[in-house]
Amino acid sequence: MTQAGDNRVVHPEPPLSPWRLSVAPMMDWTDRHCRFFHRLITRRTRLYTEMVTSGALLHGDQPRHLDFDPAEHPVALQLGGSEPQDLAACATLAQRWGYDEVNLNCGCPSERVQRGAFGACLMAEPRLVRDCVAAMRDAVGGALPVTVKHRIGIDKGESYDFVRDFVGTVAEAGCTVFIVHARNAWLKGLSPKENREVPPLRYEFVYRLKRDFPALTVVLNGGVSDAEQIAGHLQHVDGVMLGREAYHHPWTMHDWDTRFLGVPSDPAVDRDDVEAALVAYMERQVALGVTWPHAARHMMGLRNGQAGARRWRQVWSDHRLKGDAPWAVSRQARAALEPRDAALPMPA
Repeated sequence: MTQAGDNRVVHPEPPLSPWRLSVAPMMDWTDRHCRFFHRLITRRTRLYTEMVTSGALLHGDQPRHLDFDPAEHPVALQLGGSEPQDLAACATLAQRWGYDEVNLNCGCPSERVQRGAFGACLMAEPRLVRDCVAAMRDAVGGALPVTVKHRIGIDKGESYDFVRDFVGTVAEAGCTVFIVHARNAWLKGLSPKENREVPPLRYEFVYRLKRDFPALTVVLNGGVSDAEQIAGHLQHVDGVMLGREAYHHPWTMHDWDTRFLGVPSDPAVDRDDVEAALVAYMERQVALGVTWPHAARHMMGLRNGQAGARRWRQVWSDHRLKGDAPWAVSRQARAALEPRDAALPMPA
């Protein structure tokens, strides 16, 4: 608190939530190459891994699942599982690898995930989720936050009380951050894609959660597509998470740092700079034995809205070029952006 020159008391603005803007965890999409690419566009937006199951992490190739570039910070590991001890062990790994957060998936509706007894079906067992969160928090000893991503309900039940009681129960374990996809998850009869589109969005449920639990951080997810919608939701909740819109139209993130996160964006960064930086990254990956298309596939939306974007994508997607060096493919793709009649003389 400071004193203004005219004797008015000026209260400092509260710090912005670390969850104010984030990109959702998306299977097969938000791998480490995608996250590195997104970080070239926004410095402060929170990034999430794909969901990694506790079994895959404990019994599989841990470096493949957990390695990330230091540039990705702040970055969160999303886990899928329902055994408190297994999740605790995974949270310890997240801490050891240097993640900034561990997130428990209670929102995925796919049948494969249901067979593993986790994802959205866990919303029917809030006490189990509470125990999972408690075990993970105990394992990391407060070194990083344990958060939960969930839906507003399961199947066709439309009761706000259901999600309110879920959040209240899980919060008993010390969870203070809830990322809420503002749709129900229908566990039968819909594909994962349909579950992102068919159940109606009920943003008011998420707003009510923030009003009922003012001490908690409540992040809204689902159906958000532009900066104006982000700004509107931030009047009611602590943060907004975008998924497919950020992936398909990544340049939409280029002014988030300045507009929403209180830090200046680098004025020198434009789409050409981003492509050049990712090409340099791909060159480094090739030197490590990783084929560059694994990274290039994530930037196909970078040029959306620019003249020649379709031709640019065709070059980067041409399987005949996958043996060429990334810099050579980029040079060819950049040339494809130019109007095809650019070399023709102007009419007299």
